[in-house]
Amino acid sequence: MKKRVGAFVAATTLIAGPLVGLSMTSSAVAAEGCPAALAKATAAVAKATAVKAPWDGPKTGPKATKGKTLIFVAQTMQNGGVAGAAAGVKEAAAAMGWKVRVLDGQGTAAGMASATQQAVTLKASGIIIGGFDPATVKDAIAKAKAAKIPVIGWHAAATSGPQPSLGLFSNVTTLRADVSKISADWVIADSKGVGGVVIFTDSSIPFAEGKSQEIKAEVETCASLKLLEYANIPIGDSISTLVASKTAALVAQYGDSWTHSISINGGLYITPMAAALRAAGKDGAGFPHNVGAGDGSPDEYGRINSGDFQSVTVPEPLTMQGWQIVDEFNRAFAGQKASGYVPVVHLVTKANAGTSTVWDPQNGYRAAYKKIWGK
Repeated sequence: MKKRVGAFVAATTLIAGPLVGLSMTSSAVAAEGCPAALAKATAAVAKATAVKAPWDGPKTGPKATKGKTLIFVAQTMQNGGVAGAAAGVKEAAAAMGWKVRVLDGQGTAAGMASATQQAVTLKASGIIIGGFDPATVKDAIAKAKAAKIPVIGWHAAATSGPQPSLGLFSNVTTLRADVSKISADWVIADSKGVGGVVIFTDSSIPFAEGKSQEIKAEVETCASLKLLEYANIPIGDSISTLVASKTAALVAQYGDSWTHSISINGGLYITPMAAALRAAGKDGAGFPHNVGAGDGSPDEYGRINSGDFQSVTVPEPLTMQGWQIVDEFNRAFAGQKASGYVPVVHLVTKANAGTSTVWDPQNGYRAAYKKIWGK
């Protein structure tokens, strides 16, 4: 039987709703697709969309130290995730009675290096590496270490917790592999194992390239899914133009065979992608179904809720992570070990997004941290 990807009527719905337009029935897809991978992906998606748990982070730690100034070095403040984490740091620092300054690296290696060096020169009490590889600013981090300035990363490495080889007291993030896997699992589940996938990444950023390679590997566990392209588009001032141009080219080349895309950052990639798809006459609720594999910015929630060229996002609990960063610095200033807390992964769909525009777990983390700090 000949497959016709992107043009079928599904007999059943799966999590985020029916795939409209396919010519085979869902039972035929299951028979010819990847039943084992599909079953695993469906179970993983069900678990990630149902996350609602009490506070499972630290409950003990040092009381608040006084008079500290943190400098948040941002990869670029155009990145909604970076900006959200910085806002969380500011909120938590205010509760602690500390000051925060943000230095914008503007998405360039030179900008990030200069900003990190400036943070050391300004004699910050602590420095946050916000969303970029600390290895690219190792000289500045070495100077911070010599000056006894603790450095903490946000999305600066693939794993959470202490990163001594990178000069980080700790790295605050969900597990990158968890985000990568659930993003690809949603595509496997939503497609029922049949479709054409495009992955958008920035290969110049090791963290981003690692994430997209993990996404690719998980997609490939479903042999019946076809990886159409691995699109390397750098995050920077030209990203909107480049993504729009690439989207138009993909529509022209693949047409309805392009059923899904996964982007390492939903806001930066899907925003211009949506505009280009709209210009191409595509239906916002139709194909391709787009996944934001990270951050979960307000514009992503808006697109998901309105069915406007985005189906899901895998958001970071940005504000909560800002509070964790401040707590980790307080531990560093007190000569204690990092908490090592890792937030669980969460998947936002139209069915569970509600009226929120961010993933801010209502698990009592603010009260828990204030209790630790004696505030």
